[in-house]
Amino acid sequence: MNLYDRLFPPKTFQLENGKTVKQRRSRMPLAVLFLVIMTYLSVKVTGFDMKILISRINQFFVILAQMFPPDWTYMSQVWEPLFATIQMSLLGSVIGSVLVVPFAMLASTNVIPNKAAVGVMRLFLSIVRTLPTLVTALIATYIFGLGTLAGTTAIAVFTFAYIGKILYEEIETVDMGGFEAMEAMGATKTRAFISAIIPQVLPSYLSNCLFCFEGNVRYASILGYVGAGGLGLILNEKIGWREYSSVGMILIALFVTVFFIETISRAARKRLV
Repeated sequence: MNLYDRLFPPKTFQLENGKTVKQRRSRMPLAVLFLVIMTYLSVKVTGFDMKILISRINQFFVILAQMFPPDWTYMSQVWEPLFATIQMSLLGSVIGSVLVVPFAMLASTNVIPNKAAVGVMRLFLSIVRTLPTLVTALIATYIFGLGTLAGTTAIAVFTFAYIGKILYEEIETVDMGGFEAMEAMGATKTRAFISAIIPQVLPSYLSNCLFCFEGNVRYASILGYVGAGGLGLILNEKIGWREYSSVGMILIALFVTVFFIETISRAARKRLV
């Protein structure tokens, strides 16, 4: 008997027919132990100190206090970059969500039986998914120059990777009866996929796209730090000049915009489910 069995012996039950049944042991103690060890190592590596956090937490509110009351007169200069942020978020979300559909199909094991092809496609999606949005935006600025086109490209790449993983996992859970029947009648994989699988995943796919768009509006607001346009340009400028009342106005405008988008998106997702 190993150490784990000695510390956490399995429970046994005697049935009426005389047989002895062992209850499956929980792995929770091992999971908790692993979590405690990793937390301890994280504290050591990062140098986290609770005493410093408690003594300096009041400094967090210093800049926030300088943001309020916001400079309401600055709102006239916020409208244009705010609309640019929404536009590149929407366009990038649409482009990324549409372009990833064939890639998700090729990454689904129940559609593509070739394991090598599926593995290559999943590796490609994983590589794209590991690229930080700011890095993608920075690369895009070197290709397309400064402006919202670079931001739109970065948002499209992020959406492509995010929706791609969710979509191919959803495709693998669908009922394949219709797909196999269409293939048996001579239809191509693409035709069978469009007719038999897309209708099954369409509601959840659209719901995830809307959810991703909500997040993209927030992410797009910081892409201006690398010259990708939108609110990030003026946000970076005002923080650099320590004009925190203007920063407060920008954040309020962003908060109200995200709130309305999330409200509309939430209502739309409920109708799709």
